[in-house]
Amino acid sequence: MAEDRPPKKSPYTLDRGYPGAFEGETVTRRRLMTGIGQGMGGVAAAAFALPALAFAVGPLFERKEWHWQSVGPLADLPNDTYVPKVITETPGIGETGMTTVYLRRRNPQIDTTDKPDRYNQIVAISSRCMHLGCPVRFVAAATRFICPCHGGVYDFQGQRSGGPPVRPLDRFYTRVRGGDAELGPRFSVNSHLKRFSARDPGQDTDGIGKYLYPARFSTPVKP
Repeated sequence: MAEDRPPKKSPYTLDRGYPGAFEGETVTRRRLMTGIGQGMGGVAAAAFALPALAFAVGPLFERKEWHWQSVGPLADLPNDTYVPKVITETPGIGETGMTTVYLRRRNPQIDTTDKPDRYNQIVAISSRCMHLGCPVRFVAAATRFICPCHGGVYDFQGQRSGGPPVRPLDRFYTRVRGGDAELGPRFSVNSHLKRFSARDPGQDTDGIGKYLYPARFSTPVKP
C-alpha cells in the first residue's frame, strides 16, 4: 500500500508545477522578477507621493511669525486714489520676492465691509492679475485696475469688472503702528470681499471654487 502513495515533494516546490523550477530552490526566476517589478513600482510611487505628502503636512511642524514691513506714514496715503509701493512679499530670495502693492487709506463711503480699527485703516491691493498673474496698473483717470496681458479689468475696490480674471485682486493684511502703515501677508477675497487664505492666480474663491482650489495648510501666528 505504501508503494502506491505519490512521492513526497519538497516544501519549496509544492506550488511550482511549471517548467524551469528545480528541486530545493527557494526563489524562482518568476518570483524574483515579480519582486523586482513591484519594488520599482513602489519606488516610483514613493517618488510622487512623498514630496506631495511633505508639501501638505510640512507646515504642521513649522510655525512662522507674520512678517510686517513699514510702507511709510499713514498720513501720506490718500483715500481717493492709490499709491504704488514696492515691498518684499517673500523674504530671502532677493528681487524675485519683491512685488508692487497699491495702497490707500480706508474710505468709509466706499469700504463698508469691515468696521474700522487699527488693522483695516488701509486698503492694500496686490498688482498680480487673478487670471495668469500679470502685473496690473491702476489708471487714475478711469479709476480702474487694468491688466495689459489679456484685458482684465477691476474696479476701484479691486473687484473684477471685465475680462478673464476669476476673482477680485488679492489684498494684504495691514495695521497702523506708531503712525506708520505696515503690511503683513497676502490673502485672497471672493466677490463679497470675504477673506480666504492666499490662492494662486486662476483659482476661484466663489461657490464650488473654494473647494476645488483649497489653500495650502499653514500655521501662521495671526495678530
